[in-house]
Amino acid sequence: MAAERIAGIHHITAIASDPQRTLDFYTQVIGLRLVKLTVNFDDPGTYHFYFGDDVGSPGTILTFFPWPHVPQGEVGTGQVVAIAFEVPAGSLEFWTKRLHEHNLHASGVERRFDEDVVRFRDPDGLWLELVAVSRPADRPIARSGAVPPQHALRGFHSATLSERDSAATEALVAFMGFTRVGEEGQRIRYQASGSDASVLDILREPTTPRGGLGAGIVHHIAFRTPDDQHQETWRRELMPRARQVTPVIDRVYFHSIYFREPGGVLFEIATDPPGFAVDEPVDHLGEKLMLPPWLDESRSELERRLPRLVRSAAPVT
Repeated sequence: MAAERIAGIHHITAIASDPQRTLDFYTQVIGLRLVKLTVNFDDPGTYHFYFGDDVGSPGTILTFFPWPHVPQGEVGTGQVVAIAFEVPAGSLEFWTKRLHEHNLHASGVERRFDEDVVRFRDPDGLWLELVAVSRPADRPIARSGAVPPQHALRGFHSATLSERDSAATEALVAFMGFTRVGEEGQRIRYQASGSDASVLDILREPTTPRGGLGAGIVHHIAFRTPDDQHQETWRRELMPRARQVTPVIDRVYFHSIYFREPGGVLFEIATDPPGFAVDEPVDHLGEKLMLPPWLDESRSELERRLPRLVRSAAPVT
């Protein structure tokens, strides 16, 4: 094992097709806070939404590239195929009713590793899961008020990877500091060193076709590291063990390295700092379009190109 053990999930990024629908769903239905409204730094003509708890804590951040009219993706191997959030024990009945009221089909309660789980798809078909836990993470609840605090999402519980041959992937995540803690059927559970957002499940699906990117598909999953020094150590140690390890990339709110795990899932290791309050106060996170310094001179052009968003009866600019 290289640097300090991975503590858990930092963020997960997925692809959506409709910016307004995505914004409405994750704030008004799911009850997350939009903690950063920015653009895709690699494709500035599209938004990049960051949703999370009230301050954008690592381990709560679900982000989207909402590309209008992007084709539907195909769920399969070589992907993160489900994203699970923690909810307090006793909340699944509330959530099942709430999802039904918003015309979303929720599965019946499933039992997985002695925890109750409900599954459903977002408007683009992305698989989401709610896991009822007796001691959910103590996180600042998103201030939207869309969901009562006693039932609110408390950050990630886990993510599920689908692999045709999991052996090399399991070896890599073990090297990253995850510990194998259980197995149920085709599902193998790994646990990181942290107490929150620390579970990674791997599905062995040897006959499942490879997935394809598009709407409703996870683009990448990012894991936490505490600072730049630890990140650089990870980069050096991963070079001979993973595919296409990138240089450090400045994402303003964190620093990132990317690489492909053996099964093809795009992994990232992201630093906890500097965080989402680096360019706007916590009380006003997500209220206006924020751009990195190298794009600020293009603000007028980008604002003309980006779809106009409406939130709480007021346009977001």
